[in-house]
Amino acid sequence: MTRPARRTHAQSDAKHVRELATTAAAEAVERKGSDVSLLDLRGLTTATDWFVLVSGESDIQVRSIAERIEERLVKEFDARPWHVEGLKQTRWVLLDYVDFVVHVFHREARAFYDLDRLWGDAPLERFGAEAGAEGEAGGTKPRSPGDASRDEG
Repeated sequence: MTRPARRTHAQSDAKHVRELATTAAAEAVERKGSDVSLLDLRGLTTATDWFVLVSGESDIQVRSIAERIEERLVKEFDARPWHVEGLKQTRWVLLDYVDFVVHVFHREARAFYDLDRLWGDAPLERFGAEAGAEGEAGGTKPRSPGDASRDEG
């Protein structure tokens, strides 16, 4: 099966996609996900516009976060992922909505694959306790690649 092409967004479509991605991030926070981040990839790749990155502490929590994000996006927006991977293994669950991708990691898997550092030049928005602790309150913060390693400490 071939991945659908990304849409060329009118301004209203881009806002809608961002709303979907931020809703996914908010649901992850409600499910007690940690290190919840939204990366704006629009100027960096043509593969997708946004990454939502989330960490969980157990297989059950990783699965629960992913399933609840999927359920909420269906309920509120009738948005269904084009592809889902990892629900059986639950080390890294990927929900691919084409224009944004949700990655729910076991903490160790997130550290190993380190997408935060790989996409370290993407503007970053944090959600949940991490947002408040850094004074961002969910605000967007441009960063340089070196900032990702500072975020971990």
